[in-house]
Amino acid sequence: MMKSLSFALLVSLLPAVSAFSSSSIPNSRAVGTSTALGAVNGIWNTANDFGKGKFRFYDGLDSYMNPFPDEDRELYPEMFKLPKGTYEVPLSKPCGIVFEEIEANCGVYVADLVEGGNADSQGVVQKGDVLVGTTAVQIAGAKWERRLIPARKFGFDLVVDAIGSNDIKWGCNNVIMMFERPGEADSEEVDKFLEFFEPPADTPWKLPV
Repeated sequence: MMKSLSFALLVSLLPAVSAFSSSSIPNSRAVGTSTALGAVNGIWNTANDFGKGKFRFYDGLDSYMNPFPDEDRELYPEMFKLPKGTYEVPLSKPCGIVFEEIEANCGVYVADLVEGGNADSQGVVQKGDVLVGTTAVQIAGAKWERRLIPARKFGFDLVVDAIGSNDIKWGCNNVIMMFERPGEADSEEVDKFLEFFEPPADTPWKLPV
């Protein structure tokens, strides 16, 4: 059965989520070298480096990509701007979005907006938009990171888990979601762009399968 529930209600009903459960990501796969920019510079921390560095906290594409040199911007210009028909939006919780699954436990879209809620008041998110990415917090021991994670294949429960992990105790005053607008975006182009943000198997974000 498809799941649909307003996050305005949902967040008030669920207990606090302390971290994103990466082990439950469906169809896990290592992408380590699929994007040349990631292979050359690397944005993922492993072992003792987890929770450190310039890429440990995602707060929007522009600021996240800022550490890369001009040479990378010339070689990979497509990685420094969102694909056509795709946008990211920072929202305070509760978000005021009613998500519904596209298929059972695979993909969600915006079925409705709560009138007067945060998303409705901001005026960016529209009905029918597809969630393709969201920030999430992962913890390993005493260290933590907030990353943008590709979410096209996330089911409803995993979306709730990811959004809920963006808690103020981890320095998160919002959750950043990336949406694709049907009819304007090329899904293949968007997925290729998001490969850069796909967690490799040798980090706490994803387990090898």
